[in-house]
Amino acid sequence: MNMSAVTPLKGSERRVDNLLVKSFATRSDMGAVAAAEIAQELRVRLGQKDRVRMVFAAAPSQSDVLSALARAEGVDWTRVEAFHMDEYVGLPDDAPQRFGNWLGRHFFDLVPLYKVHRIMPGSDPSATARDYAQLLDAAPIDVIQLGIGVNGHIAFNDPPVARFDDPLSVKMVELDAVCRQQQVDDDCFERFEDVPAYAITLTVPRLMAGERLFCMVPGAAKRAAVKAALDGPITTDCPASILRQHPACTVYLDQDSDPHAQ
Repeated sequence: MNMSAVTPLKGSERRVDNLLVKSFATRSDMGAVAAAEIAQELRVRLGQKDRVRMVFAAAPSQSDVLSALARAEGVDWTRVEAFHMDEYVGLPDDAPQRFGNWLGRHFFDLVPLYKVHRIMPGSDPSATARDYAQLLDAAPIDVIQLGIGVNGHIAFNDPPVARFDDPLSVKMVELDAVCRQQQVDDDCFERFEDVPAYAITLTVPRLMAGERLFCMVPGAAKRAAVKAALDGPITTDCPASILRQHPACTVYLDQDSDPHAQ
């Protein structure tokens, strides 16, 4: 990537507690830089160990970074073990809205990954959550790629169910109305009634246990959530605010999502 072609915003790099925040003029610039930095992190880690374990987020807001990451050079994907952070309960296995299927189209099927662990809720989602937790807990998670929802959620930890001290790594949750409406506004579902009411999600502590986090948050719809996460108190009213306590997390914004953009 030609980094000189990227247009950063004035005051584009700043610290908020532990969090490094980078802001760019366009969503495509944001995605390109984030992908380049994720790829470099993977190359470094692959130079130090046989296999890297990475968790992926599925959402239209992540499409730019995933598209650029799939084209990154010098990453030995055959040594990257992939997980994803949430999945709807109740959709058919082949439903295009399922996050495992979305990631298949946008990333998993585009690079030769060592292994992909899809969340398959089946007839016993609680058992699926326990089994997936065991897979995740078997070894450290090196890298997590995530976003922030319009209600401040990370993964599907909406404010009503988010716990910073959650004893579980993976659990089934009921989605709140704001989260479900976001899925319609993102053109993932035609009607609110079509959005499943329940999902399986990695919990906040499971996400915070990742060694290196990269969080991409483009678009005007996310501006209020970003402001709450960066400028408000650290609280489950805005679950993403906890990212300010992670020792190695970068948040990438565009001009529309950055509440401090000039």
